[in-house]
Amino acid sequence: MILQALNDYYRRKCDDPDPAQRLPDFGIETKEIPFILDLSAEGDLLQIRDTREPQGKRKVAQAFRVPMGVKKTSGVAANLLWDTLEYVLGVDTKGKPERVAEQHAAFRARIAALPATAQADAGAMAVQRFLQRFDPSALQSHPAWAEMLEANPLLSFRLHGDVELVCQRPAVVQAALNTATDDDAPQAMCLVTGAVAPVERLHAAIKGVWGAQTSGANIVSFNARAFESYGKTERQGENAPVGRAAAFAYTTALNHLLRKDSRQRIQVGDASTVFWAERDSDFETALADIFGDPPKDDPDRGKEAVHALLGAIHSGKLAGPEGETRFHVLGLAPNAARISVRFYHCLPLRDLGRRIAQHFHDLALVRGPHDAPYPSLFRLLTAVALQGKADNIPPSLGGAIVDAVLGGENTPYPRLWLNAAVGRCRAEQQVTYARAAALKACLNRQIRLHPREEKEFLPMLDPDNTHPAYRLGRLFAVLEKAQEEASPGLNATIRDRYYGAASSTPVAVFTTLLRLKNAHLKKLSPGRAQWFEKLLGEVLAPVADFPAHLTLPNQGRFALGYYHQRQDFFSKKPDTPTNDPTPGDAA
Repeated sequence: MILQALNDYYRRKCDDPDPAQRLPDFGIETKEIPFILDLSAEGDLLQIRDTREPQGKRKVAQAFRVPMGVKKTSGVAANLLWDTLEYVLGVDTKGKPERVAEQHAAFRARIAALPATAQADAGAMAVQRFLQRFDPSALQSHPAWAEMLEANPLLSFRLHGDVELVCQRPAVVQAALNTATDDDAPQAMCLVTGAVAPVERLHAAIKGVWGAQTSGANIVSFNARAFESYGKTERQGENAPVGRAAAFAYTTALNHLLRKDSRQRIQVGDASTVFWAERDSDFETALADIFGDPPKDDPDRGKEAVHALLGAIHSGKLAGPEGETRFHVLGLAPNAARISVRFYHCLPLRDLGRRIAQHFHDLALVRGPHDAPYPSLFRLLTAVALQGKADNIPPSLGGAIVDAVLGGENTPYPRLWLNAAVGRCRAEQQVTYARAAALKACLNRQIRLHPREEKEFLPMLDPDNTHPAYRLGRLFAVLEKAQEEASPGLNATIRDRYYGAASSTPVAVFTTLLRLKNAHLKKLSPGRAQWFEKLLGEVLAPVADFPAHLTLPNQGRFALGYYHQRQDFFSKKPDTPTNDPTPGDAA
């Protein structure tokens, strides 16, 4: 299913009207080539052009469409008219002269094997003349030569006066496509297209998956006899027969989606996540803005993307044909030399929109003016990570959250998310907006599975919620507020000293806190003290006794009750004494 969807996406992008987004035809791939050897028609080297341009702290080479590269293994295999410095010029960079000589010979043999029509091409003739009389000492004065010897970069050729490379000249490209099929390749039914075709023995590497090998990794591969079919030992392509055209299509499409500047990928924990539609859609790039962290130069991009999606749902736009467009969401994670599929969803845009809307509905919470109304996934993850650092996010948590979002409203969020949010609240004695939103979302989805036992939490304070843990969280917030008003400017409140114990073992803490609150209320005006006494009575009314211990879910309810009550203090109540100071406008 995944490979078929990627194959279909490749076919669509081959006809993309935008040349920058158009994918190369079968037998052609896009490669970043740092250095181009500019040759005259007689084969003289005129210059070495450095195609790299600075991007941040590194240099990025220009990308060119070149004949499909061969799968590099432990043996010697040369690409057609482009390859590394050792292959192209035969210059040893690693102290292995014999192997380099063999590589250079293979590179020249690949050119010599071209048909007569390509051999007669002016560009191919210039390359062959250059190689026949090339002298490495002539390049030692070039400014980039030392860097080239150290990096062994990719090289290619260009005929002076041409815009395209020699390997892009029509005669060479046609010859490369015609000779791309190996006559010895076995024929089998392709598992992707269903047609009988030559089987690709080794699939092209997938690059861009965070944490995988920089040289790329594979989705379809076999690394042990136990995974191979009977009688097909060490014949990888026949164990999972995929036609050459289909293998090229899905690998090219996936590498296109995973490129660094792609608007159709985000990093979700350790899962590199890509998404695409079965046909052109305005929402094809919106998921990156919805789930990804907005760029610094456009902080409102995520909010605008969510507004657009919710607007399309409410206006009925997704009730028409566009709502039937199927979207694919694929999460890939590194696994040694291979890539594992962390999650995959394929669903109509109508259902996708509803599930994303439900996700933000579950997160909806009363907040301060500087808190984002639709927190990004990255912000939610760093809020529950140690020291708020991305490096400390549990590796599989992000993927599990996205999996739950796309699974629908009755799919529970990972328990690890709830546990991590509770743990950070206890460790830092602080219930932030993002942590409270995570707790509310996790708890509501758990409650949704058993709706008769408990009602869902509201975005704001719910005076009718009588759950003991929620009431104790509210009680703790009231006691802290009384202390703050009684002793303004304290360096540490009861939250800094008692939050962890109060949220886990209430019976050991609240008797002490209730005794201390009497001293605090004596410092307040009679009207204010009476208001606090009345509020304490309302909060404690349904609580028969203080529990000895609270489970982790109940500690989440405690934190949510504390957050709701704290936020509620920042809205003026009708029965609040008007002659007493009231809090500001934001938490």
